[in-house]
Amino acid sequence: MHDFCFTFPYGLLLVCGGMIGFLKKGSVASLSGGVGTGLLLVLAGYLSLQAFHKRKNSYLALILETAIAATLSYIMGQRYMQTQKIMPAGIVAGISVVMAVFYVYKIATGGNHIPPKTE
Repeated sequence: MHDFCFTFPYGLLLVCGGMIGFLKKGSVASLSGGVGTGLLLVLAGYLSLQAFHKRKNSYLALILETAIAATLSYIMGQRYMQTQKIMPAGIVAGISVVMAVFYVYKIATGGNHIPPKTE
């Protein structure tokens, strides 16, 4: 499975979550954090997809995705430990841990596997 297949939904989930947090509670931190990280992930997914179309790997995109997921895992994990609230801290921390592990796996196995060229 290619990293961009999961990065787009993950990024869009964060964008939507940031907007919902802002609309429900007026949280500017939720808006900027969710939308900012979500859009960075969508950008990284786009870079990875474009590289895949060129039959290459984008390690820049993979490193960016990994850094964002690891950072969110830490920050939202800390928030969950302080508040014990599943929504949103626990959910975002859990998803981010899974995504960080996936991205590290992709880096360790050489990125996206490019299928052989058919003639």
